[in-house]
Amino acid sequence: MCFFHRETMASSFQCFWGLFFSLSIYFIQATPTSNVYIVYLGLNQSHDPLLTSKHHHQLLSNVFECEEAAKQSILYHYKHSFSGFAAKLNENQANILAKMEGVVSVFRSRTMKLHTTRSWDFMGLTLDESSEVTPLQLAYGDDIVVGVLDSGVWPESKSFQEESCLGPIPSCWKGKCVKGEMFDPKRDCNRKLIGAQYYHKGFEEEFGPVNPRTFDYKSPRDFVGHGTHTASTAVGSVVKNVSSFGFGQGTARGGAPRTRLAVYKVCWNEGLEGICSEADIMAGFDNALHDGVHVISASFGGGPPLRPFFKSQAGIGSFHAMQLGVSVVFSAGNDGPAPSSVGNVAPWSICVAASTIDRSFPTKILLDKTISVMGEGFVTKKVKGKLAPARTFFRDGNCSPENSRNKTAEGMVILCFSNTPSDIGYAEVAVVNIGASGLIYALPVTDQIAETDIIPTVRINQNQGTKLRQYIDSAPKPVVISPSKTTIGKSPAPTIAHFSSRGPNTVSSDILKPDISAPGASIMAAWPPVTPPAPSSSDKRSVNWNFLSGTSMACPHVTGVVALIKSAHPDWSPAAIKSAIMTTAYNRDSTQDSILAGGSRKVADPFDIGAGHLNPLKAMDPGLVYDMQASDYIAYLCDIGYTREQIKAIVLPGTHVSCSKEDQSISNLNYPSITVSNLQSTVTIKRTVRNVGPKKTAVYFVSIVNPCGVKVSIWPRILFFSCFKEEHTYYVTLKPQKKSQGRYDFGEIVWTDGFHYVRSPLVVSVNNAGDSDDSLSYSI
Repeated sequence: MCFFHRETMASSFQCFWGLFFSLSIYFIQATPTSNVYIVYLGLNQSHDPLLTSKHHHQLLSNVFECEEAAKQSILYHYKHSFSGFAAKLNENQANILAKMEGVVSVFRSRTMKLHTTRSWDFMGLTLDESSEVTPLQLAYGDDIVVGVLDSGVWPESKSFQEESCLGPIPSCWKGKCVKGEMFDPKRDCNRKLIGAQYYHKGFEEEFGPVNPRTFDYKSPRDFVGHGTHTASTAVGSVVKNVSSFGFGQGTARGGAPRTRLAVYKVCWNEGLEGICSEADIMAGFDNALHDGVHVISASFGGGPPLRPFFKSQAGIGSFHAMQLGVSVVFSAGNDGPAPSSVGNVAPWSICVAASTIDRSFPTKILLDKTISVMGEGFVTKKVKGKLAPARTFFRDGNCSPENSRNKTAEGMVILCFSNTPSDIGYAEVAVVNIGASGLIYALPVTDQIAETDIIPTVRINQNQGTKLRQYIDSAPKPVVISPSKTTIGKSPAPTIAHFSSRGPNTVSSDILKPDISAPGASIMAAWPPVTPPAPSSSDKRSVNWNFLSGTSMACPHVTGVVALIKSAHPDWSPAAIKSAIMTTAYNRDSTQDSILAGGSRKVADPFDIGAGHLNPLKAMDPGLVYDMQASDYIAYLCDIGYTREQIKAIVLPGTHVSCSKEDQSISNLNYPSITVSNLQSTVTIKRTVRNVGPKKTAVYFVSIVNPCGVKVSIWPRILFFSCFKEEHTYYVTLKPQKKSQGRYDFGEIVWTDGFHYVRSPLVVSVNNAGDSDDSLSYSI
């Protein structure tokens, strides 16, 4: 509302007529039609938070009856690392603001979903205390701050306790710990957990007050559990002899155990699920970059249709981070194995797919003392009962609460089938409701990943399920489910998890996404003891460590490795770090066979796995890197439709901005992978590499794997590096040698000096089936 003051009658009169005029043109009643919008203005040019906030008020006053009403509509000022604000607006007001000078974009704040031990040993980062050499994980990271945007932190967890050898807080740190519900900075923060803030205004506009309905803490304290889990995976301290219900016994730690942690709580509990408002996320990005973090980890996102980069929190936040030298790591999403399901696709950030590790939890099922099958599960005690088909208790054999026949199943174990792994949650609830003793759940082959369940549950494949189903067709039979075991190295790994979102990139098809894969299946990490380990209000158990699966778990694995690389190579840009991670990735499993794509039986391709699987040891010394600065993205932004004026508003002062046609080429972006989504005739692409190896003098030779139906030529084929010449440019010519339409083929380019192998995926779609002349050549 607009406030009137008796002592300023003239101002009141002006405000009255301003109100009348505004109502006649702009005003639509706020209650039914207002939503939270984000108004993005680009780079913060003033560097004065007070002046920036005042500018926001003045801009917003153009669509409100007076400045006081404009001020009341604002939820957040983004005034540090970039300029913008979140405000309650109606559609008419948003449209008017979008047309104003100096406004880059206006978009409605959406809600994002969270993309929900042994993994570090599996990737070669072992803690060998008998060795005289300090393990890599403990040698670096002390000077690095990782910002985790998530659901908060459980500060009492041993993962976040400072170790005696930890030095003072880095002098570059400008952040803080804020007080809130059950969170006292003096008690809960230390030299490990050095920052903790929370942002809830956007969430509350969508879902109402945080407490008491949501059972969350209005503070940095975590209730959902997701934030605690991801933070401990990325940078958790070393904690020995941990397990969850006795499974996964071992030493827990993050990828960079000595790295400092700053938590930005932007996600909140809504029905035991983490929900994150874009308005809150933008505030978290703004403060994290101002505080001085070196790496940001963000395990959330939305699925297709994806918005343009500068109409999304991910694109905006990560772009400004990149300009400040801060790497941003995102999860790819859990909408796989459908193609084109990958999210968080900005080329200046890292997008992570999820894979399995070589740890499994075999669980034996013995039916009628005759048939034995092995599944996956976390069954703690022997279960005895009678195995019954789902149709006995559920209409059409569909295991869901709404299909229940309302028959009691005491002493029974129910056999259910599904084509979609996500249905298992409904099946568990349905089986619990009828009083059954256990659940055997048959899934498509390759989808059996153990999860924490609310009832003893064993996942088997559909071939096994069919065998059991035929045996109990006439009547239920006695069944015994043995307690699960933990085994290591018994199954080929990694494979790409079935749920991991796949490419191609739907925003920019000539940029490969995901970039890399990392462990994200049955990952054990820290957990709030007040939060049930299974996402159900009926689960009354309490644990300090819990298993989760998702690209959310893969993302912090890469975050931890990025922190180690940044500590070892502080002058490397985010692009150089990403290049090191991508070009050293591997695509062979533990049996030296090709990595498979879960959800199918096919070999994983770059749309499943990106450049390959994360290899932390190799990434520390990649040999060559494909580097980029903010100016290198200008031609790319021009090519995807941004104007010179829009680009000038977001880049750092002094950056030359030109959108001339000859400069525009997405394929020429110096990315560590090469993707050509529409190859109609011969094309030549440019790449530049820099020698970062220990030897300034080096000679690299190239080898090529041609995509099917494409002839690849590279010039020069030998690169000579010296202390006088640390960078070289080479050219890749792609010539189609087949008629094709709408299919992708894959190859690779590898540069090697005999020790380093710098590998770039090559992704090409030949689209010339309607052409009569394929000899036309052009250069981009």
